[in-house]
Amino acid sequence: MMTPVPTSAPAVRVAVPAQAQLGEGALWNPLDQRLYWVDIEGQALHIFDPVTGHDRQLPTGSKVGTVVPAGPDSVLVALQSGLHRLHTGTGELTCLVNPLETPSLRFNDGKCDPAGRFWVGTLDMDGAEHQAALYRLDADGSLHTMLAGVSISNGLVWTQDQRTMYYVDTPTQSVQAFDYDHASGAITNGRVIIRIPEKDGSPDGMTIDADNHLWIALWGGAQVVCYDPASGEKLASVPVPAPHTTSCAFGGPGLTTLFITTARQDLTPEQLAQYPLSGNVFATEPGAVGVPANEYRGA
Repeated sequence: MMTPVPTSAPAVRVAVPAQAQLGEGALWNPLDQRLYWVDIEGQALHIFDPVTGHDRQLPTGSKVGTVVPAGPDSVLVALQSGLHRLHTGTGELTCLVNPLETPSLRFNDGKCDPAGRFWVGTLDMDGAEHQAALYRLDADGSLHTMLAGVSISNGLVWTQDQRTMYYVDTPTQSVQAFDYDHASGAITNGRVIIRIPEKDGSPDGMTIDADNHLWIALWGGAQVVCYDPASGEKLASVPVPAPHTTSCAFGGPGLTTLFITTARQDLTPEQLAQYPLSGNVFATEPGAVGVPANEYRGA
């Protein structure tokens, strides 16, 4: 049954008044029913409990691009210093692998696929294009380069039938679809299925709902947009009172709340005065239902 897409924009509220420099990586952890997100420039993992309103911070020691669940009291974080396992009870970090040899590269967005592999991409902090890559960390700890020549690796999601992966390389202003092999983790047949008009903003983080609609945060666009990947049609927009919307994730009871991270980075003093809520985490109920996040299944 298709969830009706709202015809009017839903109300957005501040969930976490974080004033983060570069909030990113929103993920609802099904293991503890909390929102996990990162402040890349603040070098911290945040764990937000909507029931109590408490937002706990764990220092990561270097810039952190994203976070995924990895079992009880455990997550994987993609740091500028490599992919690490982090114990959320003690804060202890254990490096798993670090393929980054160029100082200007850092890890950015990533998620786990339905088989429990961790996919994570990079970007060049000096702005050089086509220097980044998309990696896949398998359960056995082996790391594979899945795409090369990427500029700013961002949103990743998989369909519930485990046959398609959607992917964002931000400067392309598009969302690509790949045929995804669940057994091997291979991707083939990359093609553009959505083009984002530049006036709307640039595609950043992304999530998928139970109807296989894509919800895409638009950097510079002050909004999250919903697209039907089957038709390429824009279905809805959620305006956000912060120009740089960065990521989004469905969470809360029934996965009906859309959490949205934002950034203060790269805003002028005039823009910050106009958008003082920039850097906060927002929440809204857009009339859609999310799907549970996948966890890393490695040792």
